[in-house]
Amino acid sequence: MSIRTATALITTAFLVCPLASSAQEAFFDDFETLDRDRWFISDGWTNGPHQNCLWSKDQVSVSDGRLNLSLTASAPDEWGMERGAEEGKSAEQNAQKTSDGPGLRCAEIQTNKRHDFGTFEVRMKVPYAEGMNANMFTFIGAPQDKPHNEIDFEFLARDEPVLQTNFHTAESSTNEELHPMQNDQTFRTYSFVWEPDRIRWFIDGELIREATANTLPDARQKLYLSLWSTDQLTDWMGTFDPATAPHSLEVDWIAYTPAGQNCAFSESVLCKQDVSVE
Repeated sequence: MSIRTATALITTAFLVCPLASSAQEAFFDDFETLDRDRWFISDGWTNGPHQNCLWSKDQVSVSDGRLNLSLTASAPDEWGMERGAEEGKSAEQNAQKTSDGPGLRCAEIQTNKRHDFGTFEVRMKVPYAEGMNANMFTFIGAPQDKPHNEIDFEFLARDEPVLQTNFHTAESSTNEELHPMQNDQTFRTYSFVWEPDRIRWFIDGELIREATANTLPDARQKLYLSLWSTDQLTDWMGTFDPATAPHSLEVDWIAYTPAGQNCAFSESVLCKQDVSVE
């Protein structure tokens, strides 16, 4: 499922992104710092009424060589403040009016640049909770005056922990598959190899899915990491209980290897002998 429009709209309105160059460069980011030349932090908006948390730069931090994206519930006296609380109304009334719920704040980062065919990889420890979405995905779409293109790793727990892999094009958006997962607080490496005629998804170097549809994403996309919650998309994600907060998506490293390059760093899935790229 794709709920990306508002983030892209706000980013387009307030961030002048550089034009994509013809040359695609590999990168490996181990988060010794947060490179603001590479990453844009979503801050001060939501993706729409389906999202009951507010993107906040304060939920993004780097410590001891790891990126942390957190989802927290603020104190009741802060409810509704970020989205124009009305004077003379109680905090509870403002929270209800703005659909902020109990002051939930969440986190997202996205690359400033757009990336072409290649291999996208991340090593991270995923939190699971009903009504919450932890993810790594690529996206481009209508806010950039481009057809919708998207490739997803989305971690959900409506009934039990699952990974949803998916891809979207302007012609096709119902390509999801669910993969059972364990909520064991373990770092794992998630990779997808995106080629013109197929997409392959891997966990710790093991192939879990291959898609060879007639229509696959073919436009350069931005790379995202985010953690957010809902009280509306219940059929898909369940209902988030704020009492379960805080939650944290902990990222050890993330990387991109353009098509035509192999084994750019030792942890890459491309270094496995049985993973070939055409």
